[in-house]
Amino acid sequence: MTQAKLPAWAIRRISRRYEKLIQAALFLCAALSVLTTAAIILVLLTNAVYAPGAKTAFFERVSFWEFVTGTHWKPVDGQYGRFGIIPLLCGTMMVAGIASLVSVPAGLGAAIYMSEYAGPREREFLKPILEILAGIPSVVFGFFALKFITPWILKPMFSLVGIDLQIFNTLSAGIVVGIMVTPLIASLSEDVIRSVPRSLREAAFALGSTRFDVSVRIVVPAALSGILAAFLLAFSRAIGETMAVTIAGGQQAIATLNPLQGAQTMTGFMVHASTGDSAADSISRMSIYAVGIALFAITLTINVISGWVLRRYREVYQ
Repeated sequence: MTQAKLPAWAIRRISRRYEKLIQAALFLCAALSVLTTAAIILVLLTNAVYAPGAKTAFFERVSFWEFVTGTHWKPVDGQYGRFGIIPLLCGTMMVAGIASLVSVPAGLGAAIYMSEYAGPREREFLKPILEILAGIPSVVFGFFALKFITPWILKPMFSLVGIDLQIFNTLSAGIVVGIMVTPLIASLSEDVIRSVPRSLREAAFALGSTRFDVSVRIVVPAALSGILAAFLLAFSRAIGETMAVTIAGGQQAIATLNPLQGAQTMTGFMVHASTGDSAADSISRMSIYAVGIALFAITLTINVISGWVLRRYREVYQ
């Protein structure tokens, strides 16, 4: 017994209903991300700027000027508390800067090799390796820096020149964060480089250019906007890294630019303070939300700049 076929108008009506259902589901997914971001901002603001009810917000006890210009960070209750974010900002920027020095040449070099030099089999082998490296938990990288990079690589290196390197130091934390964000730069940069039209490469080869000249002087400048956006996104990722810098960098909140010393980052302080025994409405606990707002503002600014760079300098090929 064969089933009767539906008429064409019925099939079109069912298709339109399924399309509307899928459109509604996609809208809910997009709205969920927006609502989640709004909820995060609301939680930060209601605990740092204005806290309704019995709680007292952080900036109702500490002036904003002291927070952004102070050079001492000692988040304790009472008259001995100091809440200048400069020490945390110095540690964060040192880690992110060292990570950029490690990840930018390594990530860009890997992207150029996979896009311009590697064959299909080599690319199929290297791409999963990078994805595996990106999937390793950050706490594992932290212990890797603490137990391998510092005692086996950095400490013997600095011992040759008479420098006794501390176990917890910013240099080791920055190196391991650079290793962590290298797959991000490599993956994004490779996608951008591979999007450059083949005709540009063929024209350069026809003029007698070598593969290195084509890669460095033709392909990379043509994809420069996307590469810069990838660098900025990776820098933002390095700023927001938590467990690796908490384990390898230490908990010394000091305003220093010496990478051989330990330093505390903004994310490291948030981890350290959230595991304490302070009261829920204490100034030390409320300082977590103030640091969170500062971190959110920094990463948001970097993401906006990366989007502007991508739109401003993007090359459109016909």
